[in-house]
Amino acid sequence: MSQSLSVAIANKEAVSKQPSVKQLLILGWEILLALPLGLIFSRFNIGGVAWIFAGIASGALIFQSCRIFYDYFPNPHPNARKIGMILVGLTIGSSNAHANFVNVAAGVPVFLILTCFLLLSGAIIGYFYSRLTKINLLTAMLATVPGGVGIMAALAADYGRNVTLVALVQVIRVTSVVLLIPFVARVSSFGSSLNPQTLPAKGVLFSLEPSYLGLLILALLISGLVVYLALLCKIPAAPFFGALLVGIGFNPILNLLPFVTDINFTPPPLINLLGQILLGITIGEYWGDKPQLEKQTITYAFMSVGMTLIAGAIAAILAMQLTSWDWLTCLLVTAPGGSAEIILVALALNHNVEIVTAGHLVRLIAINCSLPLWIFLFRRLDNKLEEAA
Repeated sequence: MSQSLSVAIANKEAVSKQPSVKQLLILGWEILLALPLGLIFSRFNIGGVAWIFAGIASGALIFQSCRIFYDYFPNPHPNARKIGMILVGLTIGSSNAHANFVNVAAGVPVFLILTCFLLLSGAIIGYFYSRLTKINLLTAMLATVPGGVGIMAALAADYGRNVTLVALVQVIRVTSVVLLIPFVARVSSFGSSLNPQTLPAKGVLFSLEPSYLGLLILALLISGLVVYLALLCKIPAAPFFGALLVGIGFNPILNLLPFVTDINFTPPPLINLLGQILLGITIGEYWGDKPQLEKQTITYAFMSVGMTLIAGAIAAILAMQLTSWDWLTCLLVTAPGGSAEIILVALALNHNVEIVTAGHLVRLIAINCSLPLWIFLFRRLDNKLEEAA
């Protein structure tokens, strides 16, 4: 491990017990900066994920400002992405409330085939990345498997691996997908553009009607409770998955109550906007948290991400052969995460949201459930290679 990476890890450990007040202040500044940036980005007609881009830029700028001007090295906020995933999951679930999931269920075998292909591709890419960079196999696997920045970095820390390198490769992959998929989606949809997400007028962005506020508070409280229980049960991607289920079932369950009729609640646009900003901020924080790395390290990281994107494209071609889905749907289903961000793109395009949601949920569950097996296998291989050396 290079000296710069060692220093970076030491710095992260030194500031691991930062006061929570500072973290909240930094998060507040990031959100405030993301709002005007989101308005600017939305003017460029880059589609419904403009607020994710705003969050990425805001998180990176604030973290770098702390480093440069205050000689302060903050850690990425531990709960910002979880809250963002809850807000986005609730919004996506509400939009899928009337979807026909019976038809989607028939595609589960295809989702499993595509997931197995992507997992196998990730393992092969991890092996080549390990041989190329001369790092251990477990670190390479944690860096290249599309399982999420926070989860993979945490696993790297638990097993004493290179946290900085794992987070670097993961954040490059997520950022690349978030930037490239909307562009490719436009091209694939033959000229139709993403719906630009601008700030709605007052009264549309967020309603202050007492009954509506009550339903919103109830939905958020239920989401928090379901997510808490899902975390206790070790359910994969609990914040996103739990809030998604609440969004899908909120109206139908309330309408079953004897004293309630005709409830048709949808979260206000502000909830989706804030969720996107928080998702973007966590990506931007990892960019701002990166130390000065060697050029070769960054080059190899981009090479591994490039191979992962190619594997996703091949999986999309495979999906086209196995299903009747169009190219754009196949691309969105097989895109190598982040899952919440890709589903948001599908929502912005209003393009087979239920299929894309189901595909990514199957993959999230499969990846997280199979991680113990992959970690066991790669650790065994690491030990054998060390003994052979």
